[in-house]
Amino acid sequence: MFTLLFAIYTFVICTVMLLLSVVAFVLTVPFDKQRKVVHELSRALVYMFVMVPPMWRRRVEGLEHIEKDKPYVIVINHQSMVDIMMLYLVPMIFRWVSKREAYRIPFIGRFLLLHGDITIDRKQGSKAMRKVMEKGQMWLGRGVSVSMFPEGTRSKDGEIHRFKAGAFALAKEAGVGILPVVMDGSTTMFKPSMMVNWRNEFVIRVLPPVTAEEVAQTDQSELMEQVRERMVDALAEIRKK
Repeated sequence: MFTLLFAIYTFVICTVMLLLSVVAFVLTVPFDKQRKVVHELSRALVYMFVMVPPMWRRRVEGLEHIEKDKPYVIVINHQSMVDIMMLYLVPMIFRWVSKREAYRIPFIGRFLLLHGDITIDRKQGSKAMRKVMEKGQMWLGRGVSVSMFPEGTRSKDGEIHRFKAGAFALAKEAGVGILPVVMDGSTTMFKPSMMVNWRNEFVIRVLPPVTAEEVAQTDQSELMEQVRERMVDALAEIRKK
């Protein structure tokens, strides 16, 4: 019963916030080059979603590592589709790099379009990478961070697997730092029966960034491995608590 009520509540707030976002987009896009207004409406939506279940526990750690006026390439481990939404708990303006299939997801696809997120066809490797580099540098140049799942796909066992080069190549080319973010708990927000897990704990930990200078001076393969090791260690530490 409570899961059904929560589903209805989620549908209603998604519908209302999508309509508000469309209006905000039309009114602000000519002068809001970062699409900050639309982004903040999505942040408000996520807060309305996660703050309702009274026994859900949420921890967002490491916000002190973020320099507010500096764009980053954000790299995040990927456990479920909920990860896309939950990153909005971090107070930054960012654009996602997402597979084009995400457009088919109710509500999420429309929000991706309004945000100006970078959607790619993973079957067209070189073309997809060119789009990431072009659009990614455009947003970074506007002071907007770009978020990517460096594993390229969801982890089936919840662990962090081998990274792909795209995020690191973008950071090098754009001359920006890399901000590692580790998430845990998104796969347990809902039970296999699709009932809400009312006692779930969700954790986001922002790690110290790799500076633009370090990105430029470090071999790309070595950089990928260093960042991955830090994220693996952080995930293990989160799960010990």
